[in-house]
Amino acid sequence: VQLQASGGGLVQAGGSLRLSCAASGRTFTNWIMGWFRQAPGKEREFVAATTWNGASTLYADSVKARFTISRDSTKNTAYLQMNSLKPEDTAVYHCAADPVTDGMGFFKSRSAHNYWGQGTQVTVSS
Repeated sequence: VQLQASGGGLVQAGGSLRLSCAASGRTFTNWIMGWFRQAPGKEREFVAATTWNGASTLYADSVKARFTISRDSTKNTAYLQMNSLKPEDTAVYHCAADPVTDGMGFFKSRSAHNYWGQGTQVTVSS
């Protein structure tokens, strides 16, 4: 099972990017998928999460109203639409997946995940 993150890049402040997390090796019905980020010299930070059916989403306060998480079950892919990007959004973004029975709260705070994808770099210039 693999989670493949993509879509990062260099963008000016105020711009947009859409990250993708393509899952392979299994379907993720009844799972939570989400995004974390880590900037140089900083701790890993929760960004957003969604249940696979889209019924529940959770966002970090720092990205609310700017980022939107979604998923396409036909493509087994989760997305993170990032608008109004700020230099402080610069980080390596990783996607992760855990069973929905573990709960959103635990997903947000846990240090290890069932599945963890390699990162994609997002750089926002001022």
